[in-house]
Amino acid sequence: MSKLTHLDDSGAARMVDISAKPATRREATAEGFIHVAKDALQAIAEQTVKKGDVLAIARIAGIMAAKRTADLIPLCHPLPIDAVSVDLAIEATGIRATATVATTHGTGVEMEALTAVSAALLTVYDMAKALDRTMCIDGIRLLRKSGGRSGDFIAQ
Repeated sequence: MSKLTHLDDSGAARMVDISAKPATRREATAEGFIHVAKDALQAIAEQTVKKGDVLAIARIAGIMAAKRTADLIPLCHPLPIDAVSVDLAIEATGIRATATVATTHGTGVEMEALTAVSAALLTVYDMAKALDRTMCIDGIRLLRKSGGRSGDFIAQ
């Protein structure tokens, strides 16, 4: 079993020291899905939701969340984000969010990509909850990451 990096020798939580790691290009992509009732999905697609353009606002929320991940996730390093993209695609039963985050730094951006997806989907819920309170968010996961000591990862 490998040593847990966020615990010191006494078992107390700590922020990992990344000062010796080289700054390299790192990128991560995550996805998630929100199941939406047909009528609500149609209103989102037609931009007739009273609160406004759901997908545009959710995209901005995801981008903002990626930039603020260290404020939300304990022990997560604040990172200089080089790029963030959040895509929202309407599918037959809901909306798929995909976020890609890039940095040139000493640690990866997996948490930033996962946080972007989460915030985008939560924003969809918030903006459309008057139309469908049964919406369900699931499948939030890391799709791929590149860079860093552990190398590349692609989900199966």
